Amino acid sequence: MSAGLEISLIAALISAACALPGAFLVFRRMSMMTDAITHSILLGIVLAFFRTRDLTSPWLIVGATLMGVFTVWLTETLTQTRLLKEDAAIGIVYSTLFSVAIILIALNARSVHIDTDSVLLGELAFAPFDRLILFGRDFGARSIYLSGIVLIINLAVIGIFYKELRLTTFDPAFAAAIGFSPFIVHYLLMLLVSMTAVAAFEAVGSVLVVAFMIIPPVTAGFLSDNMKTQFVLSALIGALSGVVGYAAAVKLDVSIAGCMAVVCGLFFMLAFLFAPKRGWVSERARYWARKIEFDRFTLLTHLIHHAGSEIEERENSLASLPHHLGWSPRRVERASRYLIERGTIRSFNGIFFVSDRGKTEYLSYCRELFGDAAENFDPANGG
Repeated sequence: MSAGLEISLIAALISAACALPGAFLVFRRMSMMTDAITHSILLGIVLAFFRTRDLTSPWLIVGATLMGVFTVWLTETLTQTRLLKEDAAIGIVYSTLFSVAIILIALNARSVHIDTDSVLLGELAFAPFDRLILFGRDFGARSIYLSGIVLIINLAVIGIFYKELRLTTFDPAFAAAIGFSPFIVHYLLMLLVSMTAVAAFEAVGSVLVVAFMIIPPVTAGFLSDNMKTQFVLSALIGALSGVVGYAAAVKLDVSIAGCMAVVCGLFFMLAFLFAPKRGWVSERARYWARKIEFDRFTLLTHLIHHAGSEIEERENSLASLPHHLGWSPRRVERASRYLIERGTIRSFNGIFFVSDRGKTEYLSYCRELFGDAAENFDPANGG
């Protein structure tokens, strides 16, 4: 397997693994907790290294994972005092723990090379050099297996505890009433998030784990209302961001992890703008469609209300309608032109008259809006 293919596979696995627990963080409105965890786990790595003096020791992963859980606990403890809001507690905890880690490295590990850029952004290009060799045989990059195992664990835990996670996310009081412990489920999720962040730390760094955990689930939320579908889309968007981001980074000769995060952002912008149901463009299109339909119904209502009255010619003239409706002349012209083209109204000497078809359509509108009460309306007598 070529180095480029290995990097693409690692990126896809890590991005998908991050997106799965990240979806629950988005549902729980805890997105920025990811930022705190991904910074503070460095302190867990440093403390475990001081104990083992081995950068390849699995205890570094254990230490970082426990530090991530400790970060969550400390943040929530500060928040529960009611002296700090959650965002302030997050900022204090993660910046303090991250800074302590940097100071410890500077004081006690001067001979150990730790690149600040690698800590923040990772260096996925070096992943193929760290090989998994067993019995003298090269099985490929170690990160492939690590990220694959994390992805499988995330899938298994979320699959097994999906009901509990979903219930404690959206209705923790009911979950507690029927015997589920929101506390245990919450820290199970935080443990999963911490473990995933540790696995992704070396490849994409502490900062960009946030992008891979949060952006794909948010993007999926624009594309589907079904929770299970959102999980599938989150994983697919994350994996695709990793593969496309690496290809773009090679083409542009820029940071791999940074390019993957940018691709994530581009996917989000596409969903934000053009998602069929929730996209900004479709929302604006529906808004203007409703607004235009409202204008047409309002104009038709006004014309019918004054039809056959002594003041019909004054009220229903093109010249006076902007004043009576409080609209601009262009708005009146646009609505009236449509009604004329449909044969709903007709114009004579600048005066609008409602046709029989217009009275029928008006009654149909009223039925849609008011149901059976519309049967009492009499369009022939102005409503």
